Amino acid sequence: MIIDAHHHLWTADYAWLADPSLTLIRRDYTIDDLRAHLRAAGVDATVLVEAGRCDDAETREFLSLAESAPEIAAVVGWAALEDRALADTLAAHRAGPGGRYLAGIRDQVQGHPDDFLDRPSVRAGLRTVARAGLVNELVVRPSQLPAVVRAVDAVPDTTFVLDHLGKPRVAAGLDGLAEWRTLIAPLAEREHVIVKLSGLVAEADWATWTVDDLRPFVETALGLFGPDRLMFGSDWPVCEVAASYEQVVDAIETILGGRPEDVFATTATRTYMLEGK
Repeated sequence: MIIDAHHHLWTADYAWLADPSLTLIRRDYTIDDLRAHLRAAGVDATVLVEAGRCDDAETREFLSLAESAPEIAAVVGWAALEDRALADTLAAHRAGPGGRYLAGIRDQVQGHPDDFLDRPSVRAGLRTVARAGLVNELVVRPSQLPAVVRAVDAVPDTTFVLDHLGKPRVAAGLDGLAEWRTLIAPLAEREHVIVKLSGLVAEADWATWTVDDLRPFVETALGLFGPDRLMFGSDWPVCEVAASYEQVVDAIETILGGRPEDVFATTATRTYMLEGK
């Protein structure tokens, strides 16, 4: 069993795709598009993650899709952490079609100020997600990692998943590596934090990246967190700004010397409670 723990689906009208630099991926990406890549890369199951539309309807659509698409083992939906009705929203998602596939919640923290996770209202939202038995998934910029550490310490009774290794500046080479390692090392000391080997090609030079550009970031994460706290994710179709689905899989496989079971399956299965879904 090989699991892709992070991919998206979207339509060309998502607002953030209007950025001129994203012309290459400004189109509809469907489950049929995904299936072709899964077959080519030998991937069996996936975790579908909210794609930045930032509305409850997207989460409902993704849960309903999971009900009919056997490849999708779980959904990480969007919700606003500061929403006072968050508990009701989560309950409604679970009661609707495909509700059993809801495994985590992700707000677009990267679009907020660096201290967003320090807000009492946000901390309350993290606790609401935790009480619902869901993963708190975080997409952040490197400058937000100190606030992530504080939030993780403030909400110990939940699993936090850090997407894309915290989005290190891969294109900056050794400078980006040193900056990122200092910021992420404290998170490795928090056992309830899992990190994704995902999104790295999008943080590299899109035109010239090589496997060796990614290698020190992957190997550092492996040394800090260990394979049992790492999950592979393609970040498709975002990755297509720089690489194909298959190239991303091959790059991580090359760096790790294969497809270790923890990184490519069991960490995701445990984190998202995929057994029986």
